[in-house]
Amino acid sequence: MPGFLLHVGATVICSHGGQAMPTMPNPRVKVGGQPVVPQPAPYTVAGCPFATPGGPLPCVTAMWVTGAVRVKAMGIPVLLQDSQAITVPNGVPVTVLVVQPRVKGM
Repeated sequence: MPGFLLHVGATVICSHGGQAMPTMPNPRVKVGGQPVVPQPAPYTVAGCPFATPGGPLPCVTAMWVTGAVRVKAMGIPVLLQDSQAITVPNGVPVTVLVVQPRVKGM
């Protein structure tokens, strides 16, 4: 499915509301003046409030499972608005809330 490309300024959260940020954006390819994010780059999650009866168990990272099929930056697939990721250690998905509205990929 086509979707807008994810960039550094995109708003991505874990299912519990923690803010996810890319760790390795591509510095050479930009959309809206901000670097795009390649698929292999994990996201770090900050501020996840999830806790169990045994204590806090926040989401720490998000690993992307899917990315663009046809759009690549420096030979690596980029992330799209509809790309799927799973958080570690909880295994819940992330939600992409806000992306740039100009460049779509597939």
